[in-house]
Amino acid sequence: MRKKEFKYYLISIGTIILFLVVWYLLSDVFQVFRKGMLPGPVKVARSFVEKLSTKTPDGNTLFGHIGASLKVVLIGYIIGVAAGIPSGVLMAWYQPVDDMVRPVFDFLRTIPGVAWIPVVTVWLGIGLKAKAAIIFVNVFVGTVVNIYSGIKQTNEVQIWVAQIFGAGRLEILFKVALPSSLPYLFTGLKVSLSMAWLGIVAAELLASQSGLGYMIQVARSLGRPDLVIVGMLTIGLIGAFLTMALEMAERVFVKGNRK
Repeated sequence: MRKKEFKYYLISIGTIILFLVVWYLLSDVFQVFRKGMLPGPVKVARSFVEKLSTKTPDGNTLFGHIGASLKVVLIGYIIGVAAGIPSGVLMAWYQPVDDMVRPVFDFLRTIPGVAWIPVVTVWLGIGLKAKAAIIFVNVFVGTVVNIYSGIKQTNEVQIWVAQIFGAGRLEILFKVALPSSLPYLFTGLKVSLSMAWLGIVAAELLASQSGLGYMIQVARSLGRPDLVIVGMLTIGLIGAFLTMALEMAERVFVKGNRK
């Protein structure tokens, strides 16, 4: 491990410890907040452990909720990325496609993914398909925007050099434009991952019978802020783990980004 990485991890751990200490002081020692408003880290940790094996009050364990949410997130995310990458490439590389599709896309992308929830639930109900569709919208837009920007930012000098050596338009796309757009693509993948979790939590808050968003909603209605925080922290931990996985993949595939 390099000195820079060690310093980064040391600062990160120190920041987390400082946050927990401040949280503990404010909630348990000085009791700044009204009783029951903000449970301390010890209470939240205890509730976290209990929820791993307890189905009350929402009918499922924490692992059950994680599995339900993660399944939907991955399905919607994978489909959104798989559809977003070729769509963004076609729009960026072929002007006729851009002229036809971009006006509609620019209009639709301004609509928040949360706004699609009522429409999608009417069309598809509150099951897996509906929640995956909401995530798909969020992920698709983020992926298209970033891969489109990456292709458009391709260095013209590199394109001219490839043309001088006789490369065709399709060959330039795969050997010049796409490789140079990878940093933008991975940025889009990470942003889209955050949007995917935003979409699933919003969908489960409004229309669901399982998942982390549903757990948070039930806990809120029952006045259990400890479980609300457990759900929030769980989402954060899973999101951080998946983002780390994307960053590792980025170091492998993006030239010059290896640490």
